Parts: sequence; structure tokens; C-alpha cells
Amino acid sequence: MSDQEKELQVLRDQIDRIDQQLQTLLNQRAACAQQVAEVKQKYQGARDAVFYRPEREAQVLRRVMERNTGPLPERDVARLFREVMSVCLALEQPMRIAFLGPEGTFTQQAAVKHFGLSAITAPLGSLDEVFREVEAGTAHYGVVPIENTSEGMVNHTLHLFSRFQISIVGEVELNIHHHLLVRPNIDRNAVTRIYATQSALAQCRRWLDAHYPSVERVAVATNADAAREASIESDLGLAAAIGSELAIELYPLQVAVRNIEDQAESSSRFLILGRQEVGPSGHDKTSILVCAHDKPGALYDLLAPFRQRGISLTRIETRTLSGPWNSVFYIDFEGHVSDAPVQALFKELESESLELKLLGSYPQAVL
Repeated sequence: MSDQEKELQVLRDQIDRIDQQLQTLLNQRAACAQQVAEVKQKYQGARDAVFYRPEREAQVLRRVMERNTGPLPERDVARLFREVMSVCLALEQPMRIAFLGPEGTFTQQAAVKHFGLSAITAPLGSLDEVFREVEAGTAHYGVVPIENTSEGMVNHTLHLFSRFQISIVGEVELNIHHHLLVRPNIDRNAVTRIYATQSALAQCRRWLDAHYPSVERVAVATNADAAREASIESDLGLAAAIGSELAIELYPLQVAVRNIEDQAESSSRFLILGRQEVGPSGHDKTSILVCAHDKPGALYDLLAPFRQRGISLTRIETRTLSGPWNSVFYIDFEGHVSDAPVQALFKELESESLELKLLGSYPQAVL
């Protein structure tokens, strides 16, 4: 055995011992999670027990990142813990997560990022169905898009909050990366047709103009539709798709070129829907709907109480309606409903003859 092999063998033996310790600790953690489930069922009842606590998970992940000393990056370590927590939660209660389908979309990617691979993700055909299943309890939680840096707010999601009695219990921020996908053994230079959603074509326009100026671009409804079309052999020529990393796990495709989006910082935000109240995690956000009469200075009057109490707004959207309440404001701001300044804010807003609906207080996105 060479000197190199001797040194490597010492390190490999050390890795094997560490792996054994890790495995023992993981099983100990899983056993503890099962005991947590038993305690909750004992005091809350098997039907009413709440196993997923967004504020608790956010606190754990933040502590993981704060105490990390490297060499692994803090976010990578947090993602590992996310999967450990996902597996342990599945032992307590298998989670069914409804999302706006079909499979292979960024919304599914957001669901997996937030709940981990052990959650059961269920694609639904419309946003209305996601809201309805969560409200009925058919799904434990739902994931819906709310905004994109390039396209703004998802108006239909905002509208549904006025129809359904459910809460926002979390949020997911997802960096949006578009990849050029082709079938295995296909020369990407021979591609004659590219399938993608209208938004993906828009977000990759400059790259497409530079690399495929004369290739036909076909707009489809979803990323999954694009991947499916590109995966099928056709006598119309060689096809490619613009899609996410998740698509290659669902269709016989491979990534030909990564990150072809024109705007490197493109991201989307998704909301986690549930039926529970979420306690404070220490770094929280609150979302509300406020209905007001349309009059000069209405927005200024609405924002004054936030400014007076030093409450920072992170998002505000205005919609005009017909009827007694002419304007609807969707507002995100920092803080939790249990915070004294937020409670005082709500009292003042309600005293101003405004109709206010609390959509939820929830942890700010960690990963």
C-alpha cells in the first residue's frame, strides 16, 4: 500500500465512524419526534393534534445557520436539516401538500423546498382547488404563487383570500432559473423548435435571440407541458424545452444549458396556506386585506398609522372594486399579530371605519 493510500485509509476509517455516529443520532432524533407525536395526541386528541409548527421549524433552521462554523455553507447545512425535519415529521404525520399543478412547475419546487422530499405533493388544476382543499381539510397545507420580480402580483391569488377562510402560515422565496432541456443524445445545435411558457419565453428572450434567432418558439400553458412536448419524438423536427431542474426528474430530458434567464436575480414568492394560527418565531411577517371607501388621500390615511408605530411595510397592492368598499389594499408588513405595536395598529385601523381581514402572521422565509 502506497503512502497516499495509507493516509486515505485513515481518513476513510474516520468518515465511516462519523457516519455511524450520524446514523445513530438521526435515529435518536426520529424516535424523539415519534414521542412528540404521542404527547400531542395525548393532550390534543388524535384528530385535532397539530404536528407541523411553522414557527418552531423556522427557529430551528435559523439556529442551525447561526451556529454553523463551516466548511459547509450555512444554507447548505440548513437544507440538510430541512430534510431531516421532513423525514421526522412524516413519522409523526404524513403531510399532503396541495399545489397549483401540474407536476414539474416552480410551485411544486417551492413546495418541496419548504416541506422537504418526505411530504406528499398533490398537483391540482387551479388556484381555487388548492384553496378549497385546504379549507376543507383534504390537504394539510397548500402552496400558491403570490408574486414574481418580473411580473408582479398574482391577482387571482389575492382575490381568493376574500372568498376562503384560511390563513397564511408561511412563505417561500425561490430563485427562478430556466434551463434549456433536450432529450438525451440530442445535439442542441440541431433544435428546430423550443417549447416554453409565455413568461419563460419573455424572461429568456435575449438569450434565445442570441443563440436561437431563427428557431420556432411555441408557447404552452405550463413548464410541465413544455417538458412533455420536448420529450416526445416528432417528425416536425428536434424539440427542446425551457424548464426547471425538477422537470428532468419527471421526463426523459437532460439539461443542455443552465441558467438561460436574462435577469440573473429573478425570483418568485409563494405562500403556504393552512388553517392554524402561527405563534411568533422572532422574525415574522403579517399580511392583511383592508377595504376602504375611495376618497382623496385614502392611501395616505391608511399608511399613517404604520409610520407612526415604526412598522415597516414589505408590500402593498391596491385593487379597485365596485360596491360599498371601492378600494382593497393587500399589505405585507414586518411583525406578528401578537406584538403590541401591531395590536395597536389594528385597533386604530378598525376605528377608522375600515374593514380589515387578517390573512396571517407567519415566519419570514429562512431559506
